[in-house]
Amino acid sequence: MSDRIRPTKLDANARSKIKRDKPKRRTGEIGGVGNGRTTPARARGAEPERPAFLDRRRGVRSMAEAAEWLKVRGIEDLECITPDLAGVARGKMMPAKKFTGNTSLALPSALFMHTISGEYPEETGEFRYSPNDGDLKLVPDLSTLSEVPWETDATAQVICDLVDTAGAAVGYTPRNVLKRVLKLYEDRGWQPIVAPEIEFYLVSKNVDPDYPLTPPIGRSGRQISGGQAYSIGGVNEFDELIDDIYHFSDRQGLEIDTLIHEDGAAQLEINLRHGDPIELADQVFMFKRTIREAALKHDIYATFMAKPIQGQPGSAMHIHQSVVDLQTGANVFSNEDGSPSALFYNFIGGMQRYVPAALIMMAPYVNSYRRLTYGMSAPTNNAWGYDNRTTAFRIPSSDASSRRVENRLPSSDANPYLALAASLACGWLGMVNAIEPDQPTDRTVNEDGVISLPRGLLEAVAAFEAEEAFQEVLSREFVGTYAGIKRGEFETFMQVISPWEREFLLLNV
Repeated sequence: MSDRIRPTKLDANARSKIKRDKPKRRTGEIGGVGNGRTTPARARGAEPERPAFLDRRRGVRSMAEAAEWLKVRGIEDLECITPDLAGVARGKMMPAKKFTGNTSLALPSALFMHTISGEYPEETGEFRYSPNDGDLKLVPDLSTLSEVPWETDATAQVICDLVDTAGAAVGYTPRNVLKRVLKLYEDRGWQPIVAPEIEFYLVSKNVDPDYPLTPPIGRSGRQISGGQAYSIGGVNEFDELIDDIYHFSDRQGLEIDTLIHEDGAAQLEINLRHGDPIELADQVFMFKRTIREAALKHDIYATFMAKPIQGQPGSAMHIHQSVVDLQTGANVFSNEDGSPSALFYNFIGGMQRYVPAALIMMAPYVNSYRRLTYGMSAPTNNAWGYDNRTTAFRIPSSDASSRRVENRLPSSDANPYLALAASLACGWLGMVNAIEPDQPTDRTVNEDGVISLPRGLLEAVAAFEAEEAFQEVLSREFVGTYAGIKRGEFETFMQVISPWEREFLLLNV
């Protein structure tokens, strides 16, 4: 729920938890005697100064630097990972020496065409499998190299892009979809800036999916209840787990702005510092792994389901968005006199016009639409307003340099790369086509029983495929692939008989 997008200091609770390792003092000089002057270290035969990249927690510039970075840390194993369309980490693990030995890495293309349950849908419409299920090559992005702090053996990880055998980017993979959208901005001389906020629940371990999820036991020995929004006591119920989240994050070079307790029972929210969309999508991707691992260490689950517990609030991934001029760095949402610019209104207009058709990328599962229900805190509309949390697109209070649009529709189950790509693509379409928004609203717009968005998964898929603008902006290949997978997931869901059906249909019909 935090509104901040500009860099801010961590709150007191966070500061107490992050204990950053201070770099060792390396002056490169040895103090002189008497006159206070210094003598260069190299003149005295001292060793060369340690390269700065070796002390970085995250990222190197070359494979040569990677080899040194891994050696200094005693890294034996390396995870080469990439997000699939669901945001699940796929990839290969290998010895660190093999990774730096110019090894070629590949994954089968069909891996990016299966459902969340691991099934392969039938070919329909524009959804087609590669005729030979050929390989896709993993290309490591060395700027993402970091440790895997929850592993007992010294292990590192690196996020990879995917290219085909000719070296061309694979258009239907999530990281490449987002990069395609960012290139559209770059061609116009713009750079989008984003700041995600990710909500999630802690729940007791649940090994039988027929049983509902329940809140875990906190340090007080009692099961956590709801209604603890912004409660420090609520956060402190899981103090040791929070410590591990901060520790794991710090080891990976991931920066948390703030952490709060949300309104749901054992529902937490992490806010990230604003920055480049690819970097922030990478961070959300890594944070989800980190939080799950930290929770498992304490024998509970962390879930990013949009609506995990009946009667409790859903979990969102709100996205704050602004756009700056590449040459000047100025926020293009504001005029020189500080007033809102035409591009600001056009961005909102694009969101209103296109986001309902792109909702499947922000609410990707059957469960996602249980969150988007009137009477709850989630928006069920495409309205906008100033500091109005009942609208889909909220304009937080800010100065001119920080003017931004918060998209409150995405749920935390969304793939961060695809949610960001969809949201930014809609804003871009509004900016380049000069789409005007309607009037802002200051009233409550999510409690009147009206839902002006796709109501379920199949309706959202149909709207997505019917929007011609997405064929170019997101690529025809991606639209066809993603729609086919989502249709397959719905068919799988329809094979399951729910408790509601057994409850009300078993003896009544």
